[in-house]
Amino acid sequence: MAALTHLMTVEEFRKLPKGGGGVSYELHHGELVTVTRPKLKHSLIQHNVLHLFEKLAEPGSWVLIEMAFRPLPEHEIWAADVGYLSKERRLQADPDDNVRGAPDIVVEVLSPSNTAAELYDREQICLANGTKEFWVADSDRRQVKVTTPDGRTVTWRSGQEIPLSLFAGDARIKVDDIFRY
Repeated sequence: MAALTHLMTVEEFRKLPKGGGGVSYELHHGELVTVTRPKLKHSLIQHNVLHLFEKLAEPGSWVLIEMAFRPLPEHEIWAADVGYLSKERRLQADPDDNVRGAPDIVVEVLSPSNTAAELYDREQICLANGTKEFWVADSDRRQVKVTTPDGRTVTWRSGQEIPLSLFAGDARIKVDDIFRY
């Protein structure tokens, strides 16, 4: 692939051939980023979160694995390991585009390839562009760090329950249920 001399736009990104050989691509700050396919444990955690959210989410909302979204309009296309979009936001979404802004909840499953700087950047951009809760699920420590736009961060550990403030009632999920595999 020829070296770019400018920031890649969403339109240019969408014209690229699909990834193969166990990789896919995202667009970060106008640069093409290779994303490797996850290992089984990562996928199982995504699956668990998806089903835990689906049981409690309001009818008409979306919970998706690898939810593609555009946190900023022109040089970004990312995918949340698990994304939650409220019914209200879903009704505003254009099915022929990606989710505009970041999902209401973004869940990232920590992988060996993640750097602290990358996760911090992702967290800050998501929280500034629509995310109400940014989760980092760490299977090695069996914990989930939840950060909100006001800068509040709470780490939930094995044996604890995470309150789902964006869901109706007293919705909660057990940390241990996220890491069952």
